[in-house]
Amino acid sequence: MSAPSCRTTPPGRVTARPILYSFRRCPYAMRARLALLVSGTQCEWREVKLAAKPAEMVALSPKATVPVLSLPDGRVIDQSLDIMRWALAGNDPESWLDGVDDALIAANDGAFKHHLDRYKYPHRHGSDPGEHRAAGLAMLGAIEERLADAPFLHGVRRGLTDAAIIPFVRQFAATDRAWFDAQPLPHVRDWLDGYIAAALFERMMARTEPWRPGDAPIALG
Repeated sequence: MSAPSCRTTPPGRVTARPILYSFRRCPYAMRARLALLVSGTQCEWREVKLAAKPAEMVALSPKATVPVLSLPDGRVIDQSLDIMRWALAGNDPESWLDGVDDALIAANDGAFKHHLDRYKYPHRHGSDPGEHRAAGLAMLGAIEERLADAPFLHGVRRGLTDAAIIPFVRQFAATDRAWFDAQPLPHVRDWLDGYIAAALFERMMARTEPWRPGDAPIALG
């Protein structure tokens, strides 16, 4: 396991609890919120409007993409998997860190995300959506085989691997749900729909207005 990627905040930004800059529908931010919630980490939630990113977030992380977690000791974690591992290292009540499949997560974040973007946003990439949908479906076939033996990617209970991948599969399925439901992926559908229906996922997808300086703090969850 690699150490989390952190940097230090500018002087004067130390706070009483972590601050999470997030965007509700971003799959990277979603998986970070899932881990923060299941770990019971108390943090301030700042929803970001991507068309008007707050200067405070950009100052913390020049990459200017969510999620960004600012820690009370001045460190900044701006990679979603690092946020997940940091939160669960502090408290892991469901043993999410047991049996993490790094290779499967890397395939999701690499090839599957590549095909997902070109299927969902062909106008941005000048891509053939059918070609990339077929490639994404083929990758889901491997997950289907795995879920045929157990309800979760970690086995009999959910874990970090499930939480890291579910938001991207959700986005793939939602692009054309009628088509997705017609595919031979019964175990993937059960896994996805069951996770989405869970109380943890519903808490993670709560709605709030975009944060502005001076707003009262909102606690995640």
